[in-house]
Amino acid sequence: MKKMVDKAGKTLGLDAGTIEVMKSPKRELHVHFPVKMDDGTTKVFNGYRVQHNDARGPFKGGIRYHPQVDIDEVRALSSWMTWKTATVDIPLGGAKGGIICDPKKMSVGEIERMTRRYASEISIIIGPEKDIPAPDVNTGGKEMAWIMDTFSTLKGYNCPGVITGKPRELGGSLGRPEATSRGLVFSVREAAKRTGMNLKGATVAIQGYGNVGAFAHKLIERDFGSKVIAVSDSQGGIVNEKGLKYDDVWAHKVKTGSVKNFPGSKPISNEDILELKVDVLLPCALENVITKDNAGRIKAKISGEGANGPTTFEADAIMWKNGVLVLPDILANAGGVTVSYFEWVQNNYNYYWTEEEVNQRLDHKITVAFKDVWDMHEKYKCNMRDAAYLLAVKRVADAAKLRGL
Repeated sequence: MKKMVDKAGKTLGLDAGTIEVMKSPKRELHVHFPVKMDDGTTKVFNGYRVQHNDARGPFKGGIRYHPQVDIDEVRALSSWMTWKTATVDIPLGGAKGGIICDPKKMSVGEIERMTRRYASEISIIIGPEKDIPAPDVNTGGKEMAWIMDTFSTLKGYNCPGVITGKPRELGGSLGRPEATSRGLVFSVREAAKRTGMNLKGATVAIQGYGNVGAFAHKLIERDFGSKVIAVSDSQGGIVNEKGLKYDDVWAHKVKTGSVKNFPGSKPISNEDILELKVDVLLPCALENVITKDNAGRIKAKISGEGANGPTTFEADAIMWKNGVLVLPDILANAGGVTVSYFEWVQNNYNYYWTEEEVNQRLDHKITVAFKDVWDMHEKYKCNMRDAAYLLAVKRVADAAKLRGL
């Protein structure tokens, strides 16, 4: 993260002090709190909330539950959110939070007690005007509901705007579950327009068939007539040159728990799916799957990053040299945080939009953001990731300077 900010800052001609401000979190909260476990014992959990930059608006970012959560990871992810919100020009800054735990080994009751205690501990720095958390790894609607309720209890009145990613019944936004996939497909559409690619009949490979990858399959097939020929999940992948229909593949995954052994398909590994000769590649699984070791074998014309950080710093340069147009995560998967912003706006107004309105507003935001990044890409003759960081860092630096920070 610091490498990317250094590079953008120097290209923009920012002074060393401003660049250092852009790299440094504004505030970090470390919490250690007790939770009563089901067996009657008390366990102390460690958690964090890092607030990176609020020059453009309140902090925004997810909360993750994972055994390998550490402070450097949370710092980097909070910075990532600053650049993501700036890229799509929503008036928020970046933050991130996490608890070191293994929720897969905990009961629902233990997770609830841990969540509520963590919410209580970080309540001193969050709020609708300060910092608005959201779901991340191993968290979802029910955890967000518990955090909202705990914060509201502490305040003495209902505060739905303290958090996003809530169930619809508690002020969650329509269109939020599919927003990341929708933003990804909008980005691919804009890239296709500028490169002369006809998405109708274009071949697509998707690595990662969770919520983001699966819904991207549905949208790019339904709305643009593209032909998805390969998909994969954590257990393996499938390929069929004649095409894989979303309805059939999703039904198979729901039934069996994986896309593997789908009738009429051939098996393919998660590594090999990245190297297929397709028009569009959508890496929607893990970080660092495209590295300097395999970047030279990527044959797609467009790579849209549905996952966070699927392409390494070194791989970017190789793909750029080879003519692969990489749509960076801070643009391509920013649909989620954009609709989270919409949820926060609706909560604060206490007035809610239809799903069609949400999707139209998202389309507009991503389309304008893509144009802004593309203009930077043409102005500086650089790849799209560098262009996105140039745009984002400039917006944050300009805001900081105008405020006299």
